[in-house]
Amino acid sequence: MKKIILLIILYFFVLTGFSYSQLKIGYVDSKTILSKLLDAQDARQKLDAIIKDWQNDLKKLEDQKKARQDDYDKRKLIMTEQTRGDLEDQIKKLDQQITEYRDKKFGANGELFKQQEDLMKPVQNKIFNAIQDVAKDESLDFVFDRSNAVVLLFAKEKYDITPLVMDKLKLQ
Repeated sequence: MKKIILLIILYFFVLTGFSYSQLKIGYVDSKTILSKLLDAQDARQKLDAIIKDWQNDLKKLEDQKKARQDDYDKRKLIMTEQTRGDLEDQIKKLDQQITEYRDKKFGANGELFKQQEDLMKPVQNKIFNAIQDVAKDESLDFVFDRSNAVVLLFAKEKYDITPLVMDKLKLQ
């Protein structure tokens, strides 16, 4: 929705002649910047380590469930009704724990989302501030990010401000 509004405003300025000066537009490739920014790489490594720990914990729970399920399958014919019911309950509880753990850690509002936001927010702010500084220095009216949802079908290289932003962040 924001993109549509932005495009309508841009269309309005370009076609109505509301602005007497020529628009200056630049674009940036944030993926390139993120790939070279050490802060982003550090944040990604921390996030990967957290994810690996959570995946190991999840694997342990799944292994416990599988062991109980295998035990149940092997002995279900010789178990009493009570023992069979108890083991089935344990398996169901483990299955429920696995589902809850996945949702808690990897769900839509899970800890992964929160950790990613906490770790990447300072990096994104740093990049955004550098983009704003370059846009002001270059007197740009609009800056688009070509690596995200905004689609650029064509852009002249002279409008690419990625190198300027990278210089501002002291990246090579």
